[in-house]
Amino acid sequence: MRLKYDKKSGMSPWREHMHEIIFEADTPAGKRFDITLLILILLSVAVVFEDSVRGNSPELKQILYYAEWFFTVIFSMEYFLRIYTIKKPSNYIFSFYGIIDLLSILPAFIGLLFAGTQYLAIIRMLRLLRVFRVLKLVQFVGASNTLLTSIKQSRHKIGVFFLFVSITVTIVGSIMYLVEGADAGFTSIPRSIYWAIVTLTTVGYGDIAPVTPFGQAIASLVMLLGYAVIAVPTGIITSDFLAQNKQKCTNTNTHSCKNCHFNEHDDDAIYCKKCGDKL
Repeated sequence: MRLKYDKKSGMSPWREHMHEIIFEADTPAGKRFDITLLILILLSVAVVFEDSVRGNSPELKQILYYAEWFFTVIFSMEYFLRIYTIKKPSNYIFSFYGIIDLLSILPAFIGLLFAGTQYLAIIRMLRLLRVFRVLKLVQFVGASNTLLTSIKQSRHKIGVFFLFVSITVTIVGSIMYLVEGADAGFTSIPRSIYWAIVTLTTVGYGDIAPVTPFGQAIASLVMLLGYAVIAVPTGIITSDFLAQNKQKCTNTNTHSCKNCHFNEHDDDAIYCKKCGDKL
């Protein structure tokens, strides 16, 4: 297939062709690329799992070490190819997937300085979210995008709510420090705040517990308040999710703009709805 140079885009034919393969899954080549990538991600995660197992022989550890670097090199090349094949690299670099792609290759390099940090490569699991687009599971793509939008729109309400929770646990912790004292394990205000957080979230480790009747009464109120802590943010996100779900339709394509990296286009779109560049 002969590739024609697009004067409007200012990109070479090879660069445009690579963008289509790397960022889109509507073509056979693009689908093969993404499926291969997903397999490599699963294999790299399996390597991280196996490397964390104690008792492995030195020979196996050496194999796992080289395997991890093999995957890191492959993912690094893919990351830089993604940057190269888009006209405005910053749109990809600072996008959700761009940040995840970067974080998936950094642990191996950081591990050269700090032992054990290579296990953070498990974050590559987040890259498997691409499977929804690759396999055309559009109902999951739409649901995930709607959920992310709902969380984003709810951030101010949730922020105010968590500020209220932070103030509450600080006040309760300080009161419990005065009521119970060091003999009951409330040795400082920060430790008492820790108890308030554990109790409010209904986790209840039991490492610290009130022993006085007044302290136990306060603990009971905090436990009851804990149910509201769980319900309120859930209700906020759910209401925004339902509102978004009514307004937003699901697209079945994987078109990604080579100029601005926007990928929520209508199925019959010819031009990017964000920057106007031809798809």
